Amino acid sequence: MFNLQKYIGQKNQLVNEALEKIFQSFNSSATLIKAMQYSLMAGGKRIRPILCLGSAEAVGGRLEDALPAACALEMIHTYSLIHDDLPAMDDDALRRGKPTCHIAFDEATAILAGDALLTLAFEVLAAASVDGDNLTGKYLEVIRIIAGASGCRGMIQGQMLDMAAESRRLTAGELESMHALKTGALIEASLLCGALFADTGAHQRELLQTYARNIGLAFQVADDILNVEGDPDLMGKAIGTDRQHEKSTYPSVLGLEASKKFARNLVQNALKALENFDKKAEPLRALATYIVERKR
Repeated sequence: MFNLQKYIGQKNQLVNEALEKIFQSFNSSATLIKAMQYSLMAGGKRIRPILCLGSAEAVGGRLEDALPAACALEMIHTYSLIHDDLPAMDDDALRRGKPTCHIAFDEATAILAGDALLTLAFEVLAAASVDGDNLTGKYLEVIRIIAGASGCRGMIQGQMLDMAAESRRLTAGELESMHALKTGALIEASLLCGALFADTGAHQRELLQTYARNIGLAFQVADDILNVEGDPDLMGKAIGTDRQHEKSTYPSVLGLEASKKFARNLVQNALKALENFDKKAEPLRALATYIVERKR
């Protein structure tokens, strides 16, 4: 039987070691570097890099080829969390059970740490395209995909829509469109980037994209549910903040039980997209279920 926790642990170790290696060339005593590492190495779930590596495995790619992309995705995700937590946005004091970056350091340092992680991510991707002669074209495509997913066509636009929607009730359709950008775009990019590191056909990529879109939305639905009934000790952050900020969420729009049903249906759609994949896709199947069953 496939052991997901063991798989997550192994991939976490692989990604963490690669991230630590990236920072070896920096002055670890500099405040900026400390702030970057403080948030990046704070014990995140590493869902996006794990999905990237799992996608590469599912289509017969090599993990070492996809690892720089996995690291870049985690740096971009972490930068987005640092900025989301700022007083001008969600104004959160806790993240992963620790003071958020602007609380642990200061607001200006947090802004710069986020900016630095974003730019470092693209430095890592560009270096990978140079270092691997046969990977240059693939990594140029990775850069295009991640830039699109993390910028004004994806995650940042989603965050802008989220802020604009505070104190306004969204329809289910508006909520889905917003989260497809804010959360789903980078998750979709993770799967697409991983699949680049093997000779996959257009049909396989389309199926992985379908899987990604469903689990990306399921991830957000699960987050919304956890903000209502999660355990703050397990989550490492306060719950009930969505209601305090008067945000439209799946429980507030659909209701709690309907949201849970919707998340389960999304997972089933994701699993259906993988029906014709072999056992190498087992991690992706297990991750789809984990996304809605997780407690943090």
